Amino acid sequence: MGSVMVIPAKRQVGNTVKQSEQKKLRVAAYCRVSTDSEEQETSYEAQVTHYTEYIQKNPEWELAGIFADDGISGTNTKKRDEFNRMIDECMAGNIDMIITKSISRFARNTLDCLQYIRQLKDKNIPVYFEKESINTLDAKGEVLLTIMASLAQQESQSMSENIKLGLQYRFQKGKVHINHNRFLGYTKDADGHLIIDPEQAEIVKRIYLEYLEGSSMDKIAAGLMADGILTGAGKEKWHTSTINKILRNEKYMGDALLQKTYTTDFLTKKRIKNNGIVPQYYVEDDHEAIIPKDLFMQVQAELVRRRVVHTSPSGKKRSFSCNHCFAQIVFCGDCGELYRRVHWNNHGCKSIVWRCISRLEITHAEAPCENRTVNELLLQEGTVKAINRILTERGTFLKQLQANIAKAVVSADTLSPDGIQARLEELQKELIKKANNKQDYDAIADEIFRLREQKEQSEVDSHHREETMNRIKELQGFIARQKTDITGFDEALVKKLIEKITVFTDHFTVKFKSGLTIDIEA
Repeated sequence: MGSVMVIPAKRQVGNTVKQSEQKKLRVAAYCRVSTDSEEQETSYEAQVTHYTEYIQKNPEWELAGIFADDGISGTNTKKRDEFNRMIDECMAGNIDMIITKSISRFARNTLDCLQYIRQLKDKNIPVYFEKESINTLDAKGEVLLTIMASLAQQESQSMSENIKLGLQYRFQKGKVHINHNRFLGYTKDADGHLIIDPEQAEIVKRIYLEYLEGSSMDKIAAGLMADGILTGAGKEKWHTSTINKILRNEKYMGDALLQKTYTTDFLTKKRIKNNGIVPQYYVEDDHEAIIPKDLFMQVQAELVRRRVVHTSPSGKKRSFSCNHCFAQIVFCGDCGELYRRVHWNNHGCKSIVWRCISRLEITHAEAPCENRTVNELLLQEGTVKAINRILTERGTFLKQLQANIAKAVVSADTLSPDGIQARLEELQKELIKKANNKQDYDAIADEIFRLREQKEQSEVDSHHREETMNRIKELQGFIARQKTDITGFDEALVKKLIEKITVFTDHFTVKFKSGLTIDIEA
């Protein structure tokens, strides 16, 4: 057997690509604080200073950079820009070693922690955790690391649960925390309370009023963009979804529904819509309103109305259109279907007519409607006649309007929304008490749900009565102001006063929003 000469292993340190050229270990430090609060700012700066001095004191090391994520969660690495940049630098061969305070600073997700440690290990790059005294290139390093990383993840989960409990306690006390950065119409004062931004509030008011006046969400969005108005996020582009959210947001009437979404996984931070999975909290009169509650309720009623304007006898649902003042208000007296606007060209003679939809959408399943086609000019004449009839016989109709007011007052519910709210507040206190004592509260919860539905219905009924009263007063005011007959067709007046026109063979039945109904031969 020949002689054997042992060749000792060369001392290997990270990224041997430039090994021959390098004399010192290129050491980087990673720092992170969990939140972006002012309290954590000192901790963040202290970490940066500490590791800068720590690395510079070692004669065998040279500073390869301080990578610091300020105010970023450690449960995943997706939004940790500096962390990801550090890993890229390691893969590029520019870093030989990483120092960090603890495993929880590096990652609170066990899987992420081990994944990156092994990735770096393949490149012969150690990570030194100062607090735990763990070097990932040591033989026992990975075993200890797995245990400690799991503990860090468990700690993170515990913190997440504590935060949830803290938020729920705040919700129960009616303490509202709202991100105002993209919240059009509001900002915050020095104490963190929502206050109105006057300039933005005018934009919100404009959206609500234009919608009530008949504009579609598309039209509102186009108008805002044409005027160079920015969204709450500072974007030039307005989407119908943005308009929809603004119109449905209860915060604009001073209330706040809390916990609309909830986190399903503390690691991924995934949030989904809360459909009754976790409790919600509704805080009334939390802050100054931009939109009065009665106006907000009008918009909600209009949103419902436009969702399905009309369901035909055949079951087909008709969508809302705001293109013309007669759209969705002209009905067939024979089959109950809507009339649709049609452009006719009969042997070179152009005209605009309104025709029963069942005649335009003929199916073999049903016989076509035989009700007449009406020229638009005739419809206009009919509405003018109906309005002038009221003006001519104002005494009779004023008495009828007064009777309608009396009827609306009598129809008021015995239990008002305020009465229901008082009972709800009592039940809320009882619910919180039982929940805190870990007692069964299902019966109370069911009663709260029932009363909330009753309250909502009572508010809707109250709104309808108020709306009816407003429409009656509106017509009374018009009669008082208009001393003579109107001489021409007024589209705005139709939108304001008329609710429905029913077409029959020899006449129109015009129903006003005030409840008056008039037959006009046409």
